Amino acid sequence: MKRASNKHPRTARSAAELARLTAELDRENVVDEFHALSPASRRRWANVRRKPGRPRKGRGVKVISVSVERALLARSDAVARRASQTTSCASAIGASSTESWTTRCKWF
Repeated sequence: MKRASNKHPRTARSAAELARLTAELDRENVVDEFHALSPASRRRWANVRRKPGRPRKGRGVKVISVSVERALLARSDAVARRASQTTSCASAIGASSTESWTTRCKWF
């Protein structure tokens, strides 16, 4: 069901009201009122424009496609779950072979 809009249609407004609402748009040299962003405003604007995504850790990540046997994947998922790790963390630890399963993953 379509929600009722609380906006006034343009045809329901008088000419005087429309003129009052659009008077600001009719001025010239509105560009002169703009100024450079302060450092705090620049950070806020950068945060607004940034796309959501995975937080960057270390030198970032590279997504790859790897074929793994189903049984092996199920076993590695179970081991990762028992160690309170994610599957990607378990894969990173297994690939590096320098960390033990008992330490928390530092990459993900």
